[in-house]
This record gives sequence, C-alpha cells and structure tokens, in this order.
Amino acid sequence: MDSAKLELDGNTYELPVTVGTEGEVGVNIRKLRSESGAVTLDTGYGNTGSCESAITFIDGEKGVLRYRGYSIESLAQKSSFVEVCYLLIYGELPTSDQLEVFRHKLTYHSLLHEDMKKFFEGYPPSAHPMSVLSAMVSSLAAYYPDSDDPKVQELNIIRLIAKLKTIAAFSYKKSIGHPYMYPRNDLSYAADFMHMMFAVPAETYVMPELLTAALDILLILHADHEQNCSTSTVRMVGSSGADLFASISAGISALSGPLHGKANQEVILMLEQILHDGGDYKKYIAKAKDKDDPFRLMGFGHRVYKNFDPRARVIKKKADEVLSKLGIQDPLLDVAKELERTALEDDYFAERRLYPNVDFYSGILYRAMGIPTNMFTVMFSMGRMPGWIAQWLEMKKDPANRIHRPRQIYTGSQVREYKEISER
Repeated sequence: MDSAKLELDGNTYELPVTVGTEGEVGVNIRKLRSESGAVTLDTGYGNTGSCESAITFIDGEKGVLRYRGYSIESLAQKSSFVEVCYLLIYGELPTSDQLEVFRHKLTYHSLLHEDMKKFFEGYPPSAHPMSVLSAMVSSLAAYYPDSDDPKVQELNIIRLIAKLKTIAAFSYKKSIGHPYMYPRNDLSYAADFMHMMFAVPAETYVMPELLTAALDILLILHADHEQNCSTSTVRMVGSSGADLFASISAGISALSGPLHGKANQEVILMLEQILHDGGDYKKYIAKAKDKDDPFRLMGFGHRVYKNFDPRARVIKKKADEVLSKLGIQDPLLDVAKELERTALEDDYFAERRLYPNVDFYSGILYRAMGIPTNMFTVMFSMGRMPGWIAQWLEMKKDPANRIHRPRQIYTGSQVREYKEISER
C-alpha cells in the first residue's frame, strides 16, 4: 500500500502512506491543504501522527510498551534507571565502560551553582514543587547557554539529568523549611535523591535498598511514553528553536496537570476520600458507573491502552513486595486492591476496557518511601526526563522538522461592522 485516496467535492486526492517498523500505517496529509484547501479535524490529536520516531513503541490493544525495542518488563527487571537514560538518549544499551563514564558525568554535574539557592529562597513555602521545578529548570539556561555545538549540547543534557534530582530534592526541603542536603558522589542516582530528600545535618540517613530499587523501577517505568501531552509539548516548543532547558521546562508544566502527571496524586486523594467515608468501595464503584454522577474512578483506563497497562503489572508486583517485606500496613492499599478486584469482575469496566493504569499503584509505592503527595508529579518528571531529552534530540536532528503550527476550523462570527460605543 503506497497511497490512499480521498474524495472531496468531486475531486480525488492521492495521499502517500507511511508504514512503521511495527506495521503502523500513517496517511501523510502534509500537502492536503495546499492541494484541496481542506484540513483534517482531530480534536486532541488522538488520530494524528505528529512525527516519525524510533524511541518508543506502544501497542495499546495488546498492552505492549518498548523503549528502543526492549520490553518495559525486561528493562524494569534487569536494568537500572541510569542505563535506561543512556539507552533512550544514545539509542543503544551501554557497555560497562560507557555506563561507568556516564555515571561519573551524572555524579560530577549534580551540584547546583550556589547562586541558584537564592532562587529557592524567593519562593514561599507553599509553592508547589512542580512550579519550582519548572522555573528552576528554565533558569538553568542563564548558567549554561544554548549552542549548536554537539559537545555543548551533550554536556547540557548531562547537566540537566544530573541536576534535576538536586533541584527536586531542594524544592521539597524548601517546602518544609529544612536545610538543603548536597549530593553525594558515593550513592546511586536514586539513593542520592533519597539522601537529599530525607537526610538532615549531623544525622546518618540510610535508605533501605529495597526502596532504592523500587524507586529505580518507578523511574524506568516513567522514562518515556511516546507522544503524550508533555512530550508533544517538548517537541512543539523545541520546534521553534527554543533551547533544551526552555523546552523541558514547558514539558514539566504540561505534566503538572491533573489529567496527566498529577493522576497518581489524584488516585491517592480518591483512596483517602473512600477511606474517610468508611471504606465502602462498592459505593464508589456504583458512583463511577452512574453517568449522572461527576465522580471518576481515578487510575483506571488510559487514552492509549485498551488492555492492562504493562507498567501497572510491574508496579503492582513491586508494591506488594515492598509493603510485605517492610511490614507496612497501608489501609489505602487494601482499598486499592478491593477497588481493582471489584472493577475487574464488573462487566461495566470489562466492556469499556477500563483496566488499572500506571498511576493506580505508583502512589502507594511513593507513600511507602515517605514521599509526600505533592512530590508525586516531581517524581514523574525525574523519570520522564531522559524520554523528553531523547524526543527533543530526535526532533532537532530530523531534517523534516519544521515549526509546529496546527490549523483549526473557525466557528466564530463572520465579518461584522464596527459600531461606535454610542451606537451599541
């Protein structure tokens, strides 16, 4: 199949067809408007391919997610977050020497310029950590100017990944009025973040290895997810020629919305609501099924997956392991399990293919680590950083890239005559 045909107003237009390596079919409409005067209307872009990409593959019908060809299950089981960062950005898994050099660079560049501490001081304690994170990432451009030099560009990428965990931890310390803890060179990426989050001066803090491993898995599961809202934002902003820091800052802002990165936070709030209402989860299942009730069952269903979210399976298993081995009794987990069991046995959810997604259990794990609810989306940002960077890089290197400029179908008033205010 080389082309598709579109009939409009008696005219036939031949549109080229692109087929991806996994058999995905795309009809190329780039010349449709210039040849016919018409545009396509696809609110929310659910059926529009905005680019060709070699980074992430998703099959929502089968519940498949792969980074650079590697299944998410194998990466979560066998890899580390730093290794996955390398894979997404450079396209291949690193050798042991390459990984060691990459780790060293991430450690070496994890400190923030001391002047940037003054920026944190300017925010009130009530500032949401995501607002602080977005602003601080944008501010990095003032210290590390943009350049088309590949070496400078690569260094800025290293700086961004390395410093993000420091910025994230500092934003939390700021919110609770604690002194900042500097990064340590002897800790892994995940362990160093937890140290900066929870350690205090003159006291020894040791993060249980089980929780460090769980955090590493969570970061891997969030590392990329194709052309979602925040990733598309990064690409759109970057298409204007904006630098890496501005593009990523915009992605962080997009992720902060309750329908995107804040979804796991919304799950916890929902579970708390059910618990405080006596734990009657069946009541809330019924509310979710009532079309006249505004209540939504958060953590179920996904824009892409029409099967189990493969990331949810991994997280559920890890959540059970962590809470069991640490002896944590979390009543929210009991409510979550009952919600999941009841929903999966209900024809209403089965017919609509509403299965638990990645957000349903990730919040439970973050709670087990002691991470507060308002930091959940920050954790998501840390995990998604290598994916955003890889997408930005791919967009920059694509010779077919041009500034993003969607069209619209105008539905407003036709031409009107202006009247002076005395005549209105």
